[in-house]
Amino acid sequence: MTVGKQKVAVVGVALSDCGRVDDATPYALHAQAARRALADAGLDRSRIDGFASAGLGTLAPVEVADYLGLRPTWVDSTSVGGSTWEVMAAHAADAIGAGHANAVLLAYGSTARADVRAGRRTGTYAFGGRGPLQFEVPYGHTLIAKYAMAARRHMIEHGTTIEQLAGVAVQARANAALNPEAMFRTPLTVDEVLSGPVIADPFTKLHCCVRSDGGAAVLLAAEEYVRDCRTDPVWILGTGEHVSHASMTEWDDFTVTPAAVSGRLAFARAGVTPAEMDFAQIYDAFTYMTLVTLEDLGFCAKGEGGAYVEKGRLRVDGGDLPVNTDGGGLSAQHPGMRGLFLLVEAVRQLRGEAGTRQVRRRDGGLPRLGVASGTGGWFCSSGTVVLGRS
Repeated sequence: MTVGKQKVAVVGVALSDCGRVDDATPYALHAQAARRALADAGLDRSRIDGFASAGLGTLAPVEVADYLGLRPTWVDSTSVGGSTWEVMAAHAADAIGAGHANAVLLAYGSTARADVRAGRRTGTYAFGGRGPLQFEVPYGHTLIAKYAMAARRHMIEHGTTIEQLAGVAVQARANAALNPEAMFRTPLTVDEVLSGPVIADPFTKLHCCVRSDGGAAVLLAAEEYVRDCRTDPVWILGTGEHVSHASMTEWDDFTVTPAAVSGRLAFARAGVTPAEMDFAQIYDAFTYMTLVTLEDLGFCAKGEGGAYVEKGRLRVDGGDLPVNTDGGGLSAQHPGMRGLFLLVEAVRQLRGEAGTRQVRRRDGGLPRLGVASGTGGWFCSSGTVVLGRS
């Protein structure tokens, strides 16, 4: 994306240790991912003048920057749930393009699984009872139930079946089977997804994301820095962001998400269409999120998501549009606000570094365009980033 005079590229990406990490703090995972991303780019820490983070500490990102030994002159602590990182990437690209920063590091780390296992916290079933949420909490309206209600509405209005939703989990697991870093790699069947314990009707356990530990980091830089990096640049071509509601009672249509706006903006600003994408990385805390986001990004018409996800379309091995090529939150890892992992996987795919899960164009070449779209809250926010290589 060209803002002002400078193009902006992703020059470094990395994950920390992920999955089951019982002997690290969230700060340590931030640092591990950040060091790896800098090493990936081949840039020294002294070149970093911008930092963005959310989800940890009282004064994020001040505490994390201090832990990493950074003294940035540009910071962002936007926190809008799982879409945080796509929104932050958009803000960082704007800042670099305008000359307010040269190299911005986005970093995240969480020990969500280890904390529950050790009794340091309980499972997150709701976001609290303050503000607008106070009118929903008395009815036992959990976080999972909100997504389940939206899925049920889509089923009622558009005839989407539970088997189609289960197929999303099956295809995510098929992609995870190609990823040695994924938590769960054993193949799934639709019947296995449907026969699991019900978590919130219509979702069974395998319709829901895994709980893991892990961190990620992404380094964005001005075009003039690209020549100093060891990696090929992946350019930020267009971004979009949108927030739509705080409570379910203010959500106009359960079958339409903020991605309908953020996606339209991102594609228009990039000057490309959904049909040109070689892959999509989509926030998938639940199977329904993948299906409805594909609709809202424009890969199929509203109500046709169920039919679209059938017949293996989302798989790396032979799918028309590989989606969540690392296995996604449903099978690879989900330590909380997973949006940064989407950007890492998108960049790896565009650079041809995805190993056995590498997406190929029909001519056998590497992908040239991809999209990462994050979702926050209960479809309350969305950030979409279109990326491409030279």
